[in-house]
Amino acid sequence: MMQLYPAHAAEALEFNKVSDLLKHKCRTDAAKQRVASLRFHTHIDHMQRELLQTNEFKSILQSADHFPNDFTRNIQKELKLLSITGGVLGGEQLYSIHQLAINMRDILVWFKKNNELFPQLRSLSERINYEKDIPRIISEVVDEHGVVRDTASKELMSIRSELGKIRYEVRRVFESTLRKLSKQGYLADISESFLNNRRTAAVLAEYKRIVKGILHGESDTQKTVFIEPEETIELNNEIFSLERAETKEVHRILMQATATLSVYHPQLEDYYLVSGIYDFIRAKALLALDMNANMPHISPHPGIQLIKACHPLLYLHNKQNNKPVVPLNITLDRQQRILIISGPNAGGKTVSMKTVGLLQLMAQAGLLIPADENSEIGVFKQLMIQIGDTQSIEHELSTYSAHLRDMKYFMDFANGKTLFFIDELGSGSDPDLGGAFAEAIVEELAAKNAIGIITTHYLNLKVMAGKVRGIFNGAMAFDEEKLEPLYKLTIGKPGSSYTFAIAQRSGLSPKVIERAKQLTQREHFKLDKMLHQTEQQTVRLNDKEKSLDKLIKENERMQKRFEELTDKEKIKQQHDTLRLQNAVKKEELDYLRDTERKFKQIIQDWKKTENKQEVINAAENVLFRKKLIQSNAAAAKKADKNYEVVGSVPQIGDLVRNKENHQVGTLTEIRDKRAIVQIGKIPFNVTLGEWIVVRKRAVKK
Repeated sequence: MMQLYPAHAAEALEFNKVSDLLKHKCRTDAAKQRVASLRFHTHIDHMQRELLQTNEFKSILQSADHFPNDFTRNIQKELKLLSITGGVLGGEQLYSIHQLAINMRDILVWFKKNNELFPQLRSLSERINYEKDIPRIISEVVDEHGVVRDTASKELMSIRSELGKIRYEVRRVFESTLRKLSKQGYLADISESFLNNRRTAAVLAEYKRIVKGILHGESDTQKTVFIEPEETIELNNEIFSLERAETKEVHRILMQATATLSVYHPQLEDYYLVSGIYDFIRAKALLALDMNANMPHISPHPGIQLIKACHPLLYLHNKQNNKPVVPLNITLDRQQRILIISGPNAGGKTVSMKTVGLLQLMAQAGLLIPADENSEIGVFKQLMIQIGDTQSIEHELSTYSAHLRDMKYFMDFANGKTLFFIDELGSGSDPDLGGAFAEAIVEELAAKNAIGIITTHYLNLKVMAGKVRGIFNGAMAFDEEKLEPLYKLTIGKPGSSYTFAIAQRSGLSPKVIERAKQLTQREHFKLDKMLHQTEQQTVRLNDKEKSLDKLIKENERMQKRFEELTDKEKIKQQHDTLRLQNAVKKEELDYLRDTERKFKQIIQDWKKTENKQEVINAAENVLFRKKLIQSNAAAAKKADKNYEVVGSVPQIGDLVRNKENHQVGTLTEIRDKRAIVQIGKIPFNVTLGEWIVVRKRAVKK
């Protein structure tokens, strides 16, 4: 288990608030007990397993499927009674155990249906031995309301049958008596009542000696008395006797059922344990969905790489108020071990630090974290924090003395597997001495290879990044014009405290501000001014980068559109070429069909006519036409090789190709639907519609 310093470190990082949110997601007492006993694992296998379990349940919740962990009752008392010799479970208690067994059956069936899909969740119930006799034994004894069935024993059935008959007889006799007393005018307005489990007639007080029976009581006004008529006394006594017999038999049946079930006590304990675990995992998955949390990669080595991380409580608060959260990107590893965060007050330094600490605790407790799934979380053995006022009245320690006490613990026990957080290191003392001590402390922590984050306003800590290996700077961005923090952590450079800018914007006298600048050490003010200017240049540069990114995206969009248009034009050209080729092929096919028809006619004419020469001449004409078409086809093939179809409307100066004989020439003149086409040195007066625009194909090298 992770060692925490001080003892309230988890509360200081607000892990208790996350635990409270998780507890409210639990439906069972068993799951709530698990929340109360959450531990921070230091074994990667435990972390990995619990995170995978939660991630699998999260995927189930995001699907349309329903995981049937619906049993939510606390039956620890029932299970304890089941383990005690001579213990007796009531009807409702037995039915609760019936529900538990049926729920476990449904879970096992669900895993069979979703074979191999959720291995981590499945592993929790792999060793469960479902006993179908458990629900059978219980259902034979009690119904869904926990009432012992008439059929539970022959004796009980006989008793209840007799009870039914006598109760019917009591009702008949009693109602007959009431009618008689009513006619005699002895009854009060309410006519009847129940006292001492007996049905009584409400008789006017002045007639109480006339009506025979047992007096059970009287009204507050003493004007009405309640008498059990003597006609029903003996019958009621029989009912009372039978009810006692019924109670005794029911108790015997329940005791016997409890004894029969007691042999299954270990299995039922397993059912209840696993049911609580599934409810606990369900609660973690529900919380993850609320926080937009994901499972990070887990590394056995100490280190943190957070991508688009958010403080979970801040995320939920802003989500409720429809406000965005500025995500955090940060890496702490062997090369960059200690991050020094600087910047103005209320700029988000402490929130950024707490975000890292809280997400680390969540991950090591098996909770998904609100960060990109490509984030990576390492395993730390220790977590140390120093946040807020540590003044101790009990031990008579000032804030700074308590601060130094904590720093002593850090330096005594920190190592390469320690994650630490220090808020405003060196504060509470003389600025020069405090800064010197702070620098020495950071050097010592760096020498111990500890990993952590420090927030500060000290300039000497800001410049350590260039001197001490493993230390690097981070700055909280600030908009000086609007005098507003941007809550954005920029890695790689220190930040200005904006002391004078904030004072000036706050309306402080210029004279006072100027005097303060004069009193400030020249080098200190010069460095802070430089940081100030650098940070504002960065803010402006970020704005320009955003504008540039927008222009680049627009350019990419237009380029993609241009490529789409180009592709469409190429397709159109290919289509025109294919259409022209298809037209040629169709022309050949039509010719062949026509030739076949003509030759058939020639053969018929040859047989019929005596002038054979005319038939021979007709055949020669058909053969000559075939040669013409073959010639045109050869010309088309040559034209396709040397020219590609453009497909636009012919203009003067365009290369054009004849659609029939495929000759290529230059269009020199257009006269309405006629045109002059120069083929070689000879101009031809042609019909414009018979020509299509082409261009020479590029020669492949």
